[in-house]
Amino acid sequence: MIRRILFLFLIFSFVVSCGSSKKVNGEANKRTINRKGRKTRSNDASTADKIVWTAVTFKGAPYKYGGTNRNGMDCSGLIYTSFKKRNIVIPRTSIQMYSIGYKIPLRSVQRGDLLFFKIAKKRNRVNHVGLVTSVKNNDIKFIHSTSSRGVIVSSLNEPYWKRAFINAKRVLDE
Repeated sequence: MIRRILFLFLIFSFVVSCGSSKKVNGEANKRTINRKGRKTRSNDASTADKIVWTAVTFKGAPYKYGGTNRNGMDCSGLIYTSFKKRNIVIPRTSIQMYSIGYKIPLRSVQRGDLLFFKIAKKRNRVNHVGLVTSVKNNDIKFIHSTSSRGVIVSSLNEPYWKRAFINAKRVLDE
């Protein structure tokens, strides 16, 4: 009986802690910039938020080339699956993803945008992608899948990622 109560308490704590800590109300609701550069408002959780929440559920999944599920994912598989679970179909590979959306300057990056990298020395093209999870005080955090650590959240301020960064793109128009 005590185990059951403890188990239910842990599940309840987990569910409560998974919600967003940022409250949105009336006039202080979220602002986004649409494709034409105009500011728009949204009272509900944005599509970008939902995609990021989906991606975060895969945190800790191991790396697997071509993988698209909890048993293993590559970088583009994580992004592809996170969008697909929210009924948005995007290309499957990082180079194909790089062909959609529009480029944005780093100062305009927001949650849900894609970051593209060139990490392999032999190729002269995009070969890694991450999804922006947060932007705070010029620190851009993104979720991605690495061959060494699987699905993790990293900072664009880390020297490795700063050197490998190519461009940011927005694929969602909210």
